[in-house]
Amino acid sequence: MATIKIKFRPSSINGKEGTLYYQVIHNRIVRSVSTNYKLFPDEWDKAASTIRKTADNLERNRYLNILAARIEEDTERLRVAIRKLEQSGNYTPGQIVAAYLASDSNSDFIAYARKEVDRTRRMGKVRTAEAYASSLNSFQRFWGEQGDMAFEDIDAALMTEYEAYLEQDGKCPNTVSFYMRNLRTLYNRAVEEGLTENRFPFRRVNTRVEKTVKRAVTAEIIARIKELELSLHPALEFTRDLFLLCFYLRGMSFVDLAFLKKKDLQNGVLVYRRRKTGQQLCIKWEPSMQEIVRKYTDPESPYMLPIIKESGKDERRQYLNASHLMNRKLKKIGRMIGCPIKLTFYVSRHGWASIAQSQHIPLPVISEALGHDSEDTTRIYLALLDTAVVDRANSKVINSIVQQRNRTVLHDTIPAHPCRTKHTLDIT
Repeated sequence: MATIKIKFRPSSINGKEGTLYYQVIHNRIVRSVSTNYKLFPDEWDKAASTIRKTADNLERNRYLNILAARIEEDTERLRVAIRKLEQSGNYTPGQIVAAYLASDSNSDFIAYARKEVDRTRRMGKVRTAEAYASSLNSFQRFWGEQGDMAFEDIDAALMTEYEAYLEQDGKCPNTVSFYMRNLRTLYNRAVEEGLTENRFPFRRVNTRVEKTVKRAVTAEIIARIKELELSLHPALEFTRDLFLLCFYLRGMSFVDLAFLKKKDLQNGVLVYRRRKTGQQLCIKWEPSMQEIVRKYTDPESPYMLPIIKESGKDERRQYLNASHLMNRKLKKIGRMIGCPIKLTFYVSRHGWASIAQSQHIPLPVISEALGHDSEDTTRIYLALLDTAVVDRANSKVINSIVQQRNRTVLHDTIPAHPCRTKHTLDIT
C-alpha cells in the first residue's frame, strides 16, 4: 500500500518561512505534492511530522490551527485516492497525485468558505461560525444558480454589485457592512493559505460600522411593560416576564438567561459565566427574580427556565428558535404599550445601563454589572445610549431664539411713553 509523508522545505533565505509538501511513496517510487502552506522552521516538529504551536502569539496560533486542519483534510483526500485506486488493481504514485488534485475543491470560493465555517464551528467558535454562515448564505442568494465561483471571479466590481443588491433588498448599512466584513475575513484566510492572489475586492464597499439608533428605554417604559395585563395571553406573558428577568439580572443577555442552570443559584447568589466573553459574574438573588423563576421552572429540567426544553439535544438551535420567536412577541408587546423603539431582549440590557447612568451610579459599577472587560467599553456603550445632554443643549439654543423673538414682539407692541415721543419742528 502507498504511504504518505509530510515534509518541510526550509527557505534558502535565513529568517524566511519555509513550505510544507507531501510525499506519496509506492513501490519505492516517490512523487511530491506541493502546497502553499508557509511555516517558520521552529514551527515544525520534524520527528512527529506535526505543527508546533508558538507559546505567546494567539494570532499566529490561529493560523497554525487552520493549517493543521487543512493538512488533516489533505492527507485524508490522499488516503481516499489511494483506497479507490487499490480497488482497481495496479496503480502508480503519479495516478494517486492526479486523483488527489482532481478532487481539490479549494479553487472554488464557496466550497472553501463552507469548510472554513465547519472548521470554525469545530474550534468551538459557534457564534463566529454562525456569522460566517449567514453572510455566505446571503452571498449565495445573490450569486443564484450559477454554482460555485473561482477565486478569480471575486473582484471589486463583483462586490460592488453585491453591495447594490443588498441595498436594493432593504438591508441597512450595518447589515451590509456585517456581511462584507465576514466575507472579507474568509477571503483573506484563503489569501493567507496561498489559495489565491489578493485582488483587494472589498476596497470599494462599505465595511464601516455606523452608530445605531439608541435602544434604551426609560424606567417609565419598563414599569408599563411590567403592569401590562397579559393573563389571557400566556405566550406574551411568558415573554414579558423573561424580558423583565433579563432587566432585573443587570441586563443579562438572553443567551445567558437561556443557559442558566438551577445549580448556578447557591445560597442566594447566582453565579454564571457570560457565553460571549467567559467572564464570571455574581448577582444577588432578589425576590422579584424568584417570583418569575418559580412561576415557570420545570422540576424535571436542569435548566432554570423552559427556554431549552430538551437537555442535550441541539441546545443552541433551541435557544435560537426561542430567541427569534420571543423577539417577535416583544415587538407586539412594544406596540401594545406605545414603546417608541422596537422592543427586543437587547433593549433590556441597554435600558438597565441607561437607567443606572440616570441614577448617577458610577461608571466602574455599571461596567462591572454589565460584565464589560474595561470601562472604555462601557463608555462607548453609554455614549450610544445617552443623547440627553446634547438634546438639552439643543433645547437651550432653540429656546434662546424663541425667547429673543418674544422679547422683540413684546417691544414692538408696547406704545411709546408720551414723554419719550420725539417732536419735529415744522419749518414750512
